[in-house]
Amino acid sequence: MAKNCIGLDIGSSSIKAVQIKRTKKGHHLEAFGMERLAPQTIVDGTIMDQTAVVDAIRSLWKRLKLRRKEVSIAIAGHSVIIKKISVPNMDKNALQDQIYLEADHHIPFAREEVEVDFAVTDWQNSTGQIDVLLVAAKKEVVTDYAQVVRDAELVPQIVDVAAFATQNAFEVNYSLSPGETAVIVNVGAAISNINIVRDSISLFTRDVTIGGNAFTEEIQKQLSVTQEEAEAYKVGGSAEDHGVVPQEVERIIEGVADVLAGEFQRSLDFFLATSADSNVSRIFLAGGTAKIGALARAIERRSRLTVDIADAWKRVVPDAKLDAAYLHSYAPEAMVGLGLALRAPNDKWGGK
Repeated sequence: MAKNCIGLDIGSSSIKAVQIKRTKKGHHLEAFGMERLAPQTIVDGTIMDQTAVVDAIRSLWKRLKLRRKEVSIAIAGHSVIIKKISVPNMDKNALQDQIYLEADHHIPFAREEVEVDFAVTDWQNSTGQIDVLLVAAKKEVVTDYAQVVRDAELVPQIVDVAAFATQNAFEVNYSLSPGETAVIVNVGAAISNINIVRDSISLFTRDVTIGGNAFTEEIQKQLSVTQEEAEAYKVGGSAEDHGVVPQEVERIIEGVADVLAGEFQRSLDFFLATSADSNVSRIFLAGGTAKIGALARAIERRSRLTVDIADAWKRVVPDAKLDAAYLHSYAPEAMVGLGLALRAPNDKWGGK
């Protein structure tokens, strides 16, 4: 069995690395760490400062003393198109050619500008057709992400989609009842991924270009403080440290949380309106922004569903040398990295 890749989550605000090992008892966490990125290094999923990203990856590998060079990475945002389509029943050999023909009708980019992949979700649906999850990603974005990995002297083996990486991590740590439908919302700094899943199948996905930065920007705007000060307030900076009345920060955070919750609810409403079987049981919130309590409360209020904060290490056994408190504090935002770390070189897209 091939060794797993190291999961390299290149996010808008930080670089995260996760290394795991499969054992007979489950998944063993060997290494986890993160390196912060300066604002505007990556904007809406596009790398603006490649040197800064390369330096951050190198620094992280050195600090964690990682030897393995094979990595899996993820992309998200407007450069990624995910469509659920149905095609006539046919044999596996003919399916790939048919998918590429279908892609021209479903993707708003020129065929030569995108990388296309797919996964069959149902070989025979209720109408006798094949259900397929079609994914297309802009080649230039894939190339840019792969290049910073190579420039850091690592080897990119797999380019996944952030929403599906989060789903892989979710399925390692959580169990849903047969037929149960859950919403996984991964709230990054600039991009949030919404993935509605049932029986290990993604029923609906959407990326929205809004995330934790919205809190920082609104605090900065309303209180006339620096970006660094606004970030500190967002994560719980004190009045004694910064001279700001806590109620002001709380009011701003609750307002932004309601805006984000509204954005997520629109996607959920769209799914519920277009799905024949629309019974959603609960919502799982991942990403660093999941730790802002006002966001979970706002989502619960709008959706009237229970919101759980995702824990990347819920069923993953950490190595004894790792700092338990550190792992716990970053458990929600390690989900994408863990999902990427579950991939092995040359495995089929969607494999775990």
